[in-house]
Amino acid sequence: MIRSVVRGMGAALPRRIMKNADFEGMVETSDEWIVQRTGIRQRHIAADDETTASLGEAAARAALANAGLTPGDIDLIVLATSTPNNTFPATAVEIQNRLGMHHGFAFDMQAVCSGFVYAVTTADLYIRGGLAKRVLVIGSETFSRILDWNDRSTCVLFGDGAGALILEAGEGAGTIADHGVLAASLRSDGVHKDKLFVDGGPSTTGTVGHLRMEGREVFKHAVGMITDVIEATFSAAGISADDLDWFVPHQANKRIIDASAKKLGIAEQKVVVTVDLHGNTSAASVPLALSVAVADGRIKKGDLVLLEAMGGGFTWGAVLVRW
Repeated sequence: MIRSVVRGMGAALPRRIMKNADFEGMVETSDEWIVQRTGIRQRHIAADDETTASLGEAAARAALANAGLTPGDIDLIVLATSTPNNTFPATAVEIQNRLGMHHGFAFDMQAVCSGFVYAVTTADLYIRGGLAKRVLVIGSETFSRILDWNDRSTCVLFGDGAGALILEAGEGAGTIADHGVLAASLRSDGVHKDKLFVDGGPSTTGTVGHLRMEGREVFKHAVGMITDVIEATFSAAGISADDLDWFVPHQANKRIIDASAKKLGIAEQKVVVTVDLHGNTSAASVPLALSVAVADGRIKKGDLVLLEAMGGGFTWGAVLVRW
């Protein structure tokens, strides 16, 4: 059977690093308060000349170099983002043009923080359906553009960045030993829309708007929803938490990560955590964490890796990949 096999990874971060202490003159907060409640110590903030497209391009080029490929080898670009350069066209086509790629097709996917997990699952379906041989999957965000910098409950949580993954059609025996995407589970429920949203849009206010969040409500639902899709993915693949080599969750809050891993019985040493370095970068969160763990040698060929995310909507999902 056809499997969507990982060929390369890449990442890009804005030049500017903003430490927790930098907020102390802006809003009523402290480094100790932020670390205790979130685990975040710093985040990267995009400059005026750094955009979702430019960061996505940089991550894409890094992934291509890592894979030993060129833009000419890519058939499809799927960009997960909630902060596009323009309302339209899709920022994916801008990245396509920046890469000098004038063949194939490209589109954006909007599932907020779950975007990259949704995008990997979508790319896998295009590959297995025969519509693409190689897909460049990108998560790129500039959430700093939609933050209310006077709201201490949200402005300290988010950062900017991009990560990219290249999937390629390969052959598998149809077993858990195959390399590539093995199983996935996606969910959404719009009843929770008002718990995490942006209060603007072209069809409503005609403005970009700012991020609004009911933090306690999000936290309350997060662990249960995350474990739900992970258990469904385990069931589809016929595995348990003990079979995992690595768990790469959405990097939103260290307490949510810890609680989810504990509930699922995933050992702490198998959990990849980068929220302290990046903050919550929405759709860029999972590929940035993946890139760190691949670059430092933790994730190796043959490892069984579980990706998971939850975002506004609510959307949530998990995907299992053999590296």
